[in-house]
Amino acid sequence: MPRRRASERHLPTSPVTTGEVGGETGNALLDVLTAFHHPTRRWLCELLAVEGPATVGMLARRTDLAVGSVSHHLGTLHRHGFVEPAPELARDTRESWWRSRPRQVSWESTDYGDGTVARRIAATAEAENFRHHVRAVQRWLAEGESAAPEVRRAAVATDTLMAATVEQMAELSRRFTELVVEWSEECRADAGVHPGAERLPVRVSARVFPSGPVKP
Repeated sequence: MPRRRASERHLPTSPVTTGEVGGETGNALLDVLTAFHHPTRRWLCELLAVEGPATVGMLARRTDLAVGSVSHHLGTLHRHGFVEPAPELARDTRESWWRSRPRQVSWESTDYGDGTVARRIAATAEAENFRHHVRAVQRWLAEGESAAPEVRRAAVATDTLMAATVEQMAELSRRFTELVVEWSEECRADAGVHPGAERLPVRVSARVFPSGPVKP
């Protein structure tokens, strides 16, 4: 039996087309959150985003995961628009190449009814997202001292506690989100104009929320 081409093997996991990728709501958004906020799948997404396109075999060796497991996770990510096949990189039909596909995910757990399964899924995704950020910060704290001085100076940690109205808090959240999206688009465009420039994988993470004094 002839081996199927990569494009044929990827058909079962083709992205859902019932709405615009990045604009999902309701149950469709819950499916996206479940797909993305899985530690292994998030790791695979970031490996492709930072290290570039890779085959299933390359990712399996990089992560020490079974080839079948990597294929399964990539299929789930493909279905929800986080990765996409890169068939032009394949030397033959045995190779299955994948690349990162940048997209936005935004949600609010309170959009779902209190006590519902949907609310629990959205809240679990938020908690897992926070744990992912904590792991990233812990790694930076452990390895940052060995980074080049200019890299340490470019990094920043900022914290403030200010009395503000709910409207002012919402405005800060909106302005920060717009700034990060604009900055990301500028970086992506610059990479296309200056592909040879040295770049670092830079993570931006912030939480805007009411908080009283934190007890040590």
